[in-house]
This record gives sequence, C-alpha cells and structure tokens, in this order.
Amino acid sequence: MVSIDHVTSKILTYMPYILVLIDMRYEGVRCGKDGSVDNHMEMGKKLLAAGQLADALSHFHAAVDGDPKNYMAFYRRATVFLAMGKSKSALPDLSRVIELKPDFTSARLQRGNLLLKQGKLDEAESDFKKVLKSNPSDKEEREAKSQLAKSDEIQRLVAQSRSSFNGKDYMTAITLLDTIIETCVWDASSREMRAECYIQMGEMGKAVSDLKAASKLKNDNTQAFYKLSTIYYDLGDHEMSLNEVRECLKLDPDHKQCYNHYKRVKKLNKQIQSAEELIQEQRYVDAVSKYEAVMKTEPNVQQFTLLAKERICHALAKDQQASRAISVCSEVLQSDPENVNVLKDRAEAYVQDEQYEEAIKDYETAGKHSENDHQIKEGLERAQRLLKQSQRRDYYKILGVKRTAKKKEIIKAYRKLAQQWHPDNFQDPQEKKKAEKRFIDIAQAKEVLTDPEMRNKFDQGEDPMDPDSQQGHHHPFNGGFHGFQGFNPFGSGPFNFKFNFN
Repeated sequence: MVSIDHVTSKILTYMPYILVLIDMRYEGVRCGKDGSVDNHMEMGKKLLAAGQLADALSHFHAAVDGDPKNYMAFYRRATVFLAMGKSKSALPDLSRVIELKPDFTSARLQRGNLLLKQGKLDEAESDFKKVLKSNPSDKEEREAKSQLAKSDEIQRLVAQSRSSFNGKDYMTAITLLDTIIETCVWDASSREMRAECYIQMGEMGKAVSDLKAASKLKNDNTQAFYKLSTIYYDLGDHEMSLNEVRECLKLDPDHKQCYNHYKRVKKLNKQIQSAEELIQEQRYVDAVSKYEAVMKTEPNVQQFTLLAKERICHALAKDQQASRAISVCSEVLQSDPENVNVLKDRAEAYVQDEQYEEAIKDYETAGKHSENDHQIKEGLERAQRLLKQSQRRDYYKILGVKRTAKKKEIIKAYRKLAQQWHPDNFQDPQEKKKAEKRFIDIAQAKEVLTDPEMRNKFDQGEDPMDPDSQQGHHHPFNGGFHGFQGFNPFGSGPFNFKFNFN
C-alpha cells in the first residue's frame, strides 16, 4: 500500500504549480467579468512570461480596446508581436506608443531598429537621434549611437550600389547590396535591385530567390510576381510561371502586363498538358502533333522548343519510329548532352534500329549521370545481350524483316524465302546441303518470331533455339533434321518434300 506520508509529500511538491494555475484561472474569470484593463494587462504579462504568446496577445488586444490611450498596452502588444516574428504588426503599435508618450526611448529605439531592417534609413536615423536627445540610459545611448553609425554607412553603400547599377557594373552592385541586405533584411527595394543584377548576369535562380522575398516584404507587389512569372517562363517552367502570374492577378485583376502574360502562359500550359495526356493514353502520333503545335505557339523560348523535342523524341521511341526518334533525340542532345531521359529514349530507338553499339554508348553515358536508375541498367544489359546475339544468329535478319515487323509481315517473308531456299530447287550436292541449312534457319526464325513468348525471349537477348541458353527445353530443330524424332521433313530418298506454307 502507498503510505499517507508519501501522498502528502507528493501533494506538497505540486502545490506551488496548483496555486499558480488557480491564480491564473481566477484572474481570467475576473477579467472576463469586469473587463478591467489592468487585469488584462496583468494576465497578459503572466502569459507572456510563460511563453503563451497567442493567449497573451488576446489579453493585450482587450486592454488596447478597453483603453486606446494606454501606451503600455500598445507597447506590451508590440512586444508580443515581435516575439511572434510579426514585425509589420509591431511597427504601428510602437508608433502609437511614441505618439502617446514621445519620451518613451525604449519604444523609439525599437522602432528605429525595425525601420533600419526595412531599409527606411531616414526615418530610422531620426529615431536614433531623438533617442540620444531624450536623456537615455547608458545602454540605450550606446545602442542608438551604434545603430546611427550603421545607418550612415548603409546610406553610403546604397548610393554606391545605385551608381554601380546605373553604370551596369552588376558584380560590384551585388557585392554592395549583399552588405546592405545583411543589415536591412526586410528591405524589398534592395532585393529587387539585386534580383535585377542577377537577371542581367543570367543567374536566374538567385534572381528568383530575391524576388520571392520581395513579393512577401512589400504589400501588393505585383511587379515582383510579374517578373517571377516571366523568369519561370523563360526557363521553360510553364506551371510555376502560371502560378506566379495568377498571384499578380489576385492582387490586381486589371494588371495589363500580368493579364496579357497570363493568356500566353495559359494557352501553352494547356497544350503541354494535352500532349502529356496523349502520351499517357499511348496516342503517340497525336502527342507528336500536339508538341509540334507547342513549338509554333512559342518559337522564341528555346527551353520550350527543347522540352517539345524531348517529348517528341520519347513519343517516337515509344511508337517505334526509330529513325525519326534518333534524329529528334540527337537534336536535343546537341543542346543538352547530359539529358538522361533523352539518352535513354535514343538508346531504345537505337535498339529498335539494331544499332546496338550506339545504344550501349547512350546507356553508359546516361548511367554516369544517374547511377541508381534501374531502367538504364536493364536497358544496357539488354543492348549488350542483343549485340552478342546479333553477332551469332539473328532471326529478324534471316527473314529480312525489322524488329518491329508484325506477324503478317513475318509469315509473308517466310513464305517467300522458303520457296526460294527449298532443297528441291537445288541439284548440286553442295548447294543442296547449303540450302537445307538455310531452309532450317528460315523455319526456325518463323517459329520463334510467330510465337509471342519465344519472340519476347529473343527480343530480350535470349535465343529460344539455343540449347546453352534454354537448358532442359527441347526444340524440334535441335540436332538438325534428327531433332524431329525420326521424321525427315524432306521425306526419304530423293527430296519429295511437300511444303505447307502456314
């Protein structure tokens, strides 16, 4: 059993916490009943000290509503906003504090610091100078002097950066703006200028980063969203371009630049989505036509031309139009030689065209840029098997048909060659012997290529008629004519073979 002393000891241990909770709850009830500003202030301070920022903010809201001239209520609320990272909301409260009590140096110093971070240098300097004139504490004086000197230095750097920018010395301008932004972290104009420098230098990724920040730092920054949309468009990212231009139109539905750009991007985006749907539906010929329309819609942005050709290359390879696929894929690889998807598609087209050595080269190149791609590994192994196979017996070559040939074409080729190489057509013993071997090859080729399972094995690099790769399987042609279990397809004695073209 648990002793009474042990229970009593536990209760005494938690008693201080229980009393604090009762006190906070009691205070909350009193605040709710009489709406006392003092009670809201006291409760807000306790919650702030406990780190319960949202609850503290609610009490300071109530205090401000209860007494709009209570400068401490505004100051406490500004403190919570700053703790929550909401500097934009804190700034009006600090201004109201200074309006109600101009000699409140702590509030003025905090406002000066926020203005400096926002890049509002003249206003920040004004606050720091007034702090120094208002009999500040030693700590406040040191901070005000330090920030005033920093603001003066930033003013000088801003002037130099503008001069460098106007002189098109973008590298120097960026170096100066880097230093400015280290202090003025919320200055949208400095980020916009640095973004423009990056654009001029072709560093679009860095420009995007600055413009995204600027779009959040400045209210209704339609120009930042417009620039972001045009950059993404020029980079060939139609979906991100569409997203950014929509943000611009949310802020200003009548924005002329954004609306015109929106129509342009939307049309292109719709065409690309439609083409991708056709590829998913395996309607490759239609997909090719749709991507050709994309190139006509936007002939001036190279990235969209490359995207369209990349997907045309893929569709043609899937449709087994090998020669066209190789040609289009090669065009893309001239501009983008490390494009793994295009290398894989061209490799597949080379396999279809029986250019196995070229296929192996493409798969190996792709593998260097994408080491863990199982598709590359499988494709490479298949191309290597097919190369080895082509150096031995190739049933497609025996019948003189392409790897993409349909069953009807295969049977037609078989009939023609079987008639041509029938042993009865030859009288010379040596010629007859040669014809017999050729005739068996033709018959084997027909058997393999008209049987879906055997043809699939052959297409994967295996020979269904090779005893070494088909251990345990018996094939009728293995061991020459004797493989027919005593049946001689040419009859006995002089050839009286009756050929049945199935």
